[in-house]
Amino acid sequence: MSKPKDPSGAPAGNAEQRRLQMVDIARLAGVSVSTVSRALNGSELVNAETRQRVAELARSLNYSINFGARNLRLQENKTVAVVVPYDARSRQHISDPFFLSIVGSIADALTDRGYDMLLSRVDAERLDLASHWFDSGKAIGVILIGQWRHHDQLNEMAARKLPLVVWGGEMPQQLYCSVGGDNVLGGTLAARHLLQLGRRRIAFVGDARLPEVWLRRQGYAQALREAGVEVDPALELAAPFEPGVATGVVRDFCVSRRDFDAVVCCSDVLALLTIQALRGAGRSVPDDVALVGYDDMPLAAYCDPPLTTVHQPVAEAGAELVEALLGQLRGERPGPRTLPVYLKLRESAPAAAA
Repeated sequence: MSKPKDPSGAPAGNAEQRRLQMVDIARLAGVSVSTVSRALNGSELVNAETRQRVAELARSLNYSINFGARNLRLQENKTVAVVVPYDARSRQHISDPFFLSIVGSIADALTDRGYDMLLSRVDAERLDLASHWFDSGKAIGVILIGQWRHHDQLNEMAARKLPLVVWGGEMPQQLYCSVGGDNVLGGTLAARHLLQLGRRRIAFVGDARLPEVWLRRQGYAQALREAGVEVDPALELAAPFEPGVATGVVRDFCVSRRDFDAVVCCSDVLALLTIQALRGAGRSVPDDVALVGYDDMPLAAYCDPPLTTVHQPVAEAGAELVEALLGQLRGERPGPRTLPVYLKLRESAPAAAA
């Protein structure tokens, strides 16, 4: 015999557990249970400070209302929250070519399947705030662009059974579903190509505190070791993706160090900044320094010189992210998905002569 269900569609035992948790939240917040209920539903009858306090207590108790299942069953809500975190220090803009491309790809995939997109931003130090859209019932799930530096917060959201898919790389002890390019292979292909061109002092530009960049660095280091080349930490520059902050950092690096003959950059934008900095230091690309970018954004083909770069399957990524999220809403447990990447050869690091 099936278990009785509460009005939200969850088994009665789960309903009782949620009711007791709500009582705990009310006691800790110093408000009534009805106020907690309104706050968790995003009611404007509760002031913003109280709503935030209640939401933080609910997260600490792993409390979540089963809005997703209810809304999907009643077909009241077809909205997916797409969240693009920002670094409060660098303020990386959503107009970044990669963000624009992947958000557009997700929007197309959602539209094709009859869903709406709610676009939002959260501080990269508080990725857990992305859960607000699900907890408040305004979205049936969350697609987050990037893991940033808080893999632990993503695991906590997954532990709460939040329908969540993250664009990023597969990490150790990962509980959430990720979809991303093969970052280790991308870093390996970039460095291996430069080694085949006869370059031996290969710099790495990108902040390896970010999971995807860390994986790319793993591939870069692996290729160097395979070729018998020492990995030199002095040739690694932890440049952020935001051009306004990265420009000065990259320029100083190119002026102060002239002992490298190639560069692996972790985005096409960083590659453009590096080319400009090298020219300012009196060095040419690719004659003095061969250079490989990452992402293969449309602008890469129109640079001077056109960029050799690691192609990420951004056009396909939207469909993969959306399908992984919808699978969770159907009760599936999709694992991490790693998409293929390849090297697109252009003039910043052309093919080796036969």
